[in-house]
Amino acid sequence: MQAPRGRVLIVAGSDSGGGAGIQGDIKTVQALGGYAMTAITALTAQNTIGVFGIHPIPEHFIAQQIDLCLNDIGADAMKTGMLHSAGVIKTVAAYVPEGMPLVVDPVMVAKGGAPLLEPDALDALRTKLIPRATILTPNLPEAELLLGRTIPEDRMTDAAYEILEMGAHAVLLKGGHGKGALLTDVLVKRSEKPLILTAKRIDTRHTHGTGCAFASAIATGLAKGLALAHAVTNAHAYVQHAIGRAPGFGAGNGPLGH
Repeated sequence: MQAPRGRVLIVAGSDSGGGAGIQGDIKTVQALGGYAMTAITALTAQNTIGVFGIHPIPEHFIAQQIDLCLNDIGADAMKTGMLHSAGVIKTVAAYVPEGMPLVVDPVMVAKGGAPLLEPDALDALRTKLIPRATILTPNLPEAELLLGRTIPEDRMTDAAYEILEMGAHAVLLKGGHGKGALLTDVLVKRSEKPLILTAKRIDTRHTHGTGCAFASAIATGLAKGLALAHAVTNAHAYVQHAIGRAPGFGAGNGPLGH
């Protein structure tokens, strides 16, 4: 079997503002020394203020992008982001090779509040894609949608284990939407102690694309052959540095310094 070489196939939506989605993913993978390929699921018209338009890509064309990349270049890991419909989720799940490390970022709502997941797609996400995931990376609002209830910050570990029962190999529940001065992320796996990652919350509005960057950084680590906990720890540090390096662009939620 060929040794991992850092090839990451990203299946996600395009962000015309360049901070999140495919654009943010590519920047992250490249910054960490990986090789990024893409299968674009939707075009969005957006900037730092919000999402103003979404143009879906046909499912057969999404499948064609995935198929051509895998059959020619190959991949050492895959990462999913915006998969807006049940049909897209089922299409992508069908094309993930058996045994391929898969990072699933369950993108449901944009930073500005715009919905990015159709209502009927949630069940497909739970039943078709999450069980294939090496790691699922929801933030608190996404975790609450998955569980159908509010998650107190002091119960994040319990919630992460509850989401783990949906079938993923591991769950990283991210606490960036919390309120405390200390930001907490929780990584859980079956039959292992949870890994708690903390950082001082940075007082900034320039956090657009943090979830995309985190998931893509994890995928890059896995694509290079790192153990899961090592890949998550490295990705956590990368995101904190990227927030601190934010260039300050835009009038709303600005991009990171990838």
